[in-house]
Amino acid sequence: MTNNDTARAIIIGAGPNGLAAAITLAQAGISVKVIDKNPLIGGAVRSAELTLPGYIHDIGAAVCPLAVASPFFRKLPQDAMGSAWIRSPISLAHPFDDGSVALLFNSIEETAETLEKDSSAYTKLMNPIVDDWDGIADELLGTFRFTRHPISLIRFALKSLQSAMRLTENLFVGEKAKGFMAGLAAHSILPMEKRGSATFGVVLAALGHIYGWPIAAGGSQSISDGLAKHLRSLGGTIETGHLVRSIDELPSDKTILLNVTPRQIVNIAGNYLPGSYVRQLMKYHYGPGVFKIDWALNSPIPWSNKECLKAASIHIGGTIEEIASSERSVWKGEHPEKPFVILVQPSLFDSTRAPEGKHTAWAYCHVPNSSTYDMTSRIEAQIERFAPGFQEVILARSVMNTAMLEYDNPNLVGGDITGGAQELKQLIFRPTPRIVPYSTPLKNLFICSAATPPGAGVHGMCGFHAAQACLQSLKLPNPSYNSREK
Repeated sequence: MTNNDTARAIIIGAGPNGLAAAITLAQAGISVKVIDKNPLIGGAVRSAELTLPGYIHDIGAAVCPLAVASPFFRKLPQDAMGSAWIRSPISLAHPFDDGSVALLFNSIEETAETLEKDSSAYTKLMNPIVDDWDGIADELLGTFRFTRHPISLIRFALKSLQSAMRLTENLFVGEKAKGFMAGLAAHSILPMEKRGSATFGVVLAALGHIYGWPIAAGGSQSISDGLAKHLRSLGGTIETGHLVRSIDELPSDKTILLNVTPRQIVNIAGNYLPGSYVRQLMKYHYGPGVFKIDWALNSPIPWSNKECLKAASIHIGGTIEEIASSERSVWKGEHPEKPFVILVQPSLFDSTRAPEGKHTAWAYCHVPNSSTYDMTSRIEAQIERFAPGFQEVILARSVMNTAMLEYDNPNLVGGDITGGAQELKQLIFRPTPRIVPYSTPLKNLFICSAATPPGAGVHGMCGFHAAQACLQSLKLPNPSYNSREK
């Protein structure tokens, strides 16, 4: 850092939360600079040619329902998010061994029809949540501290604040609805028996009904590039290829926001933080990791049920029992024989992702934190189960285990893509129990990563809230948002 740097605030990490924090500060008139270790900005929201020339793969996030739902992103100028959103005709397909499939449509009624005998139960579950979404979103995407919509929050909690197992046992009688909800809940990377796992499933279903599950035209990199362009239009600057190992490298008179998780906070600033706070950070719990594969394909995946070709996202795991077994074994430090697999096939709906007539896909499964076990054959066997002949259309693959993921993005500690385990207590009180979770004992040091509320997802709200806390400490006006703004 040069001595003549004029930035008043420095953000470490150019992922969506870091960029959101920088934009919020810049909107308030603060001169900002973002620093990132990678040559390509975006953190978990990047794209690159990982397999063959001309095949564009999303390195991290590919489907971004929270991005279009984010109150902060929705308030930005229309072009600030980069490229256009593409919505597949069906948001999600969940195939079963008998050849049937459960489908997530924008319409609750159409979705319910695919759940057969549980159609009415699903409709009764989702209609009130979708109708009350504005209040629920303000709570879920807020700071998890001070409720502004207590009635909405209570009604939502009564329906969803339980384990996926309990929710499905109480509401559904058919295997299709149970498996469908379990697949949604498994995005929590929690055991299906864990309290709070159902919340993730219900929220993802609601997002599908309200906004769809969109992908970014040209790849998720366009989201990060759009945010960066908007930041620069506000006077902010970005420096890439610079790994900040210690705050000693930065001028002491700057306000610093860290888009990193507790382990890196200790590494970067631990010498200046009270021992009691450092010990709290070191107790922060990271969850399971993921094993990810990207494929270049000669043709679309040959799904047995052709409805799967209308959905950008596929959940592969069949019944709730199989999904629960997979997630449970990961938390026990085991590698499931039949892992629950989340797959995305963007080139079916975005021709810019691959050469003409060719395709891309990526998938991941959950594995124990820091696992280096090769899950390639198990993931591909799961896909082959519902798409016979899949391996015959593979032209090339790129594999990333947990160590590779963390090397590429240090925030993915042990391959944990959620910035820390999403267990209920830690989700609310992350990274430590503080009235302002984005602040630290150092008055000029703040945290803006997914290790703060509201947690993981491409929504930028952690960065927005951290910037608000920063502005409050500087006694400057705070930009706000309204979840009803379109």
